[in-house]
Amino acid sequence: MRILGISCFYHDSAAALIEDGKLVAAAQEERFTRKKHDTSFPKNAVEFCLKEAACMVKDIDYVAFYEKPLLKFDRLLQSCIDTFPWSLHAFCKSLPAYFTEKLRMQKVLKKQIGYKGEVLFAKHHQSHAASAFLCSPFTEAAILTVDGVGEWTTTSYGYGKNNSFELHKEIVFPHSLGLLYSAITGHLGFKINNDEYKVMGLAPYGKPVYADKLRKLIELKDDGSYSLDMSYFTYHYKMWMTSKKFEQELGPRRMKESKVEEHHQNLAASLQKVFENVLFKMLRHLHKELKSNNLVLAGGCALNSVANGKITRNTPFKNVWAQPAADDAGGALGAALWAYHCVLGNPRSFIMNHAYWGPEFSTEEVEQFLKMNNIIYKTLKDDELTAVTAKLIFDNNVIGWFQGRMEWGPRALGARSILSNPCNEKMKDIINAKVKHREMFRPFAPVISEEDVHEYFEIDKEDEKFMLFVYPIKPDKRKLIPAVTHVDGTGRLQTINRQQNSRYYGVIKEFEKLSRVPVLINTSFNIRGEPIVCTPKDAYRCMMGTGIDYLVIDKFLIARAENPKDMWDSESLAKD
Repeated sequence: MRILGISCFYHDSAAALIEDGKLVAAAQEERFTRKKHDTSFPKNAVEFCLKEAACMVKDIDYVAFYEKPLLKFDRLLQSCIDTFPWSLHAFCKSLPAYFTEKLRMQKVLKKQIGYKGEVLFAKHHQSHAASAFLCSPFTEAAILTVDGVGEWTTTSYGYGKNNSFELHKEIVFPHSLGLLYSAITGHLGFKINNDEYKVMGLAPYGKPVYADKLRKLIELKDDGSYSLDMSYFTYHYKMWMTSKKFEQELGPRRMKESKVEEHHQNLAASLQKVFENVLFKMLRHLHKELKSNNLVLAGGCALNSVANGKITRNTPFKNVWAQPAADDAGGALGAALWAYHCVLGNPRSFIMNHAYWGPEFSTEEVEQFLKMNNIIYKTLKDDELTAVTAKLIFDNNVIGWFQGRMEWGPRALGARSILSNPCNEKMKDIINAKVKHREMFRPFAPVISEEDVHEYFEIDKEDEKFMLFVYPIKPDKRKLIPAVTHVDGTGRLQTINRQQNSRYYGVIKEFEKLSRVPVLINTSFNIRGEPIVCTPKDAYRCMMGTGIDYLVIDKFLIARAENPKDMWDSESLAKD
């Protein structure tokens, strides 16, 4: 049985295909269109999934959509009525999309991909919950979903066991922890639904001096439920999210691209602290009520890796899991799993133990691209590729790393990554200035071989595959890896073992031979404002438009130097 899951028409459109309960392929539309957070129907992602499964549209048994459009329109209409006339402009602006696409999903599917079969509609937070629990390693777990808003729901919790789950309670719009975070993201001059992670990265530079003021905006109850004082916000009826009252209390809006001041750092720190306080109070109540030591998370707020890394230290939960695409893109996977298990009643047989579910390009396809474009390259033998790459990194080169199937979710995890030397304290600034073209306060993530993680990080589990948790770096190791040590002594961690990704793991171990440090800088293979690269063409274009020194794509090495022929002695490259 094949089920195609789809999420689209808000942000992070995506498609995922499961076959007999097992994931075959999943990808976000942005990777194909090169439009970050693409909202359009994921036609390219669907075509990729069908190709990967070696099937056609007629072979699909069900399409599962990640939310209920009519229920979402009900919220839009009710909110307009409640806040009329201020809401009229925003309401009228949103109407065309509902009548041409969002309320006509069957017709859209027929037009876009020729699908004429049955469509199953999950609720938005059902899709989130399914994406977290039904491919987790747990047979039973508490479930928490937190985001901006689905149809009406902004926060929900429940319990999953075996192949089903129930969501017991919810908080509804306009009261939203996710929208609170997004509103202040916008107030700080960053892009809403895009830059919340920047605020999270900015927070350690400040002090939570505004935490008490922010707490006045939230009525937090003993069970962790909450409501917002909506006089401080305008997102429920206009395009901007904070009111004049908010500015009077917490200062003026920061203009986009203007200097980040101490006030902005302190507001970011205060927001993160309040977010964590609310989250942990919800989780403590959830554990008390459900008596499970296992927790799964989903929704955009599950990407707050700083908070995630503190859960086991601040709540009774012992085991915490989130799948790599915890945001709306993951709703495509969740909808498909919900349909297969909860609607059709099939048992579970799949655990997501890696994130490599996207497109892959064969050695022949890569070499053909290089030859057609007259790109000079060196072919490396399997036994020298990892050693050569590690030596280049040790010599402080910046490497574009393109191997195997593309990652599912917003994090680069060793398939479409930029790798460099974490021991060089200047490397963070070098990559930010020469390659990423992004704010200098943003940290870079460490990747470490799984067997060495406890030597370097204060972590209470054996692995962290998906880079969704931030952990303290042990004090005696921080000077060894300054380029991945954030200002507060932490790192957003990824662990890797040979079975997950042998070449990626191999580079780390070869680098360890040279440096005695089993850690690399791993950041996403893209520049600011663009999605992570998908194809060889994307990778080469990104390399040549930045300060990346070398591209390692499949088994081919490409140098950015103007005359690279003198640089191809792989034996000398691999020497100490």
